[in-house]
Amino acid sequence: MKLLLVEDNEILAKGLIYSLNQSGFEVIHKLNIKDAISFLENESVNLAILDISLPDGNGFDLYKQDIKPKNIPSIFLTARDDEDTIVRGLELGADDYIIKPFRVKEVIARINKILSKGNSSAKITINDIEFDFGKMCVFKNGKEVNLTSLEIKILGLLFSNLNKVVTRNDIIEKIWEWTGNDVNDNTVTVYFKRIREKLENTDIIKTVKGIGYRIDID
Repeated sequence: MKLLLVEDNEILAKGLIYSLNQSGFEVIHKLNIKDAISFLENESVNLAILDISLPDGNGFDLYKQDIKPKNIPSIFLTARDDEDTIVRGLELGADDYIIKPFRVKEVIARINKILSKGNSSAKITINDIEFDFGKMCVFKNGKEVNLTSLEIKILGLLFSNLNKVVTRNDIIEKIWEWTGNDVNDNTVTVYFKRIREKLENTDIIKTVKGIGYRIDID
């Protein structure tokens, strides 16, 4: 999952980038609007994190003119905490607004929440498998895989937590939340067996013995 961070505070950016990398995100960092626009001319990202006060302008204009037209989900990141500024950012169409100082875990949680909403731009490809959160579909080598709705949700849970172990207990709780049905540990094993078979035994799903499952970014 690729993120664009536009932030002129290099110390703050360095710490945030480190934590995001550890959570499985690839971060492209730009210090100003000019460099961000230049990057976006030829590259795409899954989400943008934009500081409002930048050396060559403000994040609102960058978002309105270059980010929003590309349908890139966005979070404004700023030290300003006055209500009018917050309202302006959200009215422009941004997905969220975080005030400095912030907790990195909160930023990561908000990023994951936005990306799991089903934005059409949120597509993750690992090896030959692509998960499209907008369509809630899974593709192998460009061909749609015939998964049930529940199987897609279970697989999506792993894609939403790349490089992290999703425990069997978490999966059981989610299945109950989605279906209202109580399931046991053996049922989880059966679901993953079916998912792997339908994905033609792709090796992207790793079993962490006695704990759960994960999908890694190479």
